[in-house]
Amino acid sequence: MTYQDINVKPIETESSFRMKAYKALKAAIMEMDIYSHPEEIRLEERQLSEKLGVSRTPIREAMTLLEQEGFVRSVPRRGIFVVRKTKQEIIEMITVWAALESMAARLACERATETEIRQLRENVRAFANRNPEEFVSEYSEANLAFHKLIIRMSGCALIAETTENLFPHMRGVRKVTIGQAHRAQRSIVDHTHIVEAIEKRDPDLAERLVREHTLGLARHVAEHGEFLN
Repeated sequence: MTYQDINVKPIETESSFRMKAYKALKAAIMEMDIYSHPEEIRLEERQLSEKLGVSRTPIREAMTLLEQEGFVRSVPRRGIFVVRKTKQEIIEMITVWAALESMAARLACERATETEIRQLRENVRAFANRNPEEFVSEYSEANLAFHKLIIRMSGCALIAETTENLFPHMRGVRKVTIGQAHRAQRSIVDHTHIVEAIEKRDPDLAERLVREHTLGLARHVAEHGEFLN
């Protein structure tokens, strides 16, 4: 038996630092409340370098990847900012999300496990005897989890991948609007009906209910989306 040297490189290369920085920054952007205030969110390179414990080079490379994906934008002599969408762009984004999530709901009727459906039911049941308008922040997170769970239940990786890039904006808009015009209370009712349709494995009904529910958000933004101007 003979042994041959293999030319391997250390794992901790600049490339791995770049990907670690990219993943950390993308995760942080995913959790930002982009639309809860009118100011743009500026990302400070030196601060990020210190927080992540890496040099500025992988930070810059990560920013380039994030800009290519549409999460940030670079402004000469001003810096790098988290992308904010216009009102019309948000309405179009919600319309696309409605198409994707409604298809996810249809697929969930065929593919979801009983455990996944039970998780969806428990998400709604948590507020069955509570007024969500008294717990807007808590319900907002439950609302986001509900929609992400439907996407996951579809078992379609491409739907999950496509909606991931839309999620920071959907999250931000949903968090702002959920406390407006009794939307939280109506959301609970809609979610209950959606769960019932998926429990019955009724793909036509589940698809229609999810689409109508999400397009309702688009109409609300069209009428009350001044915070996006």
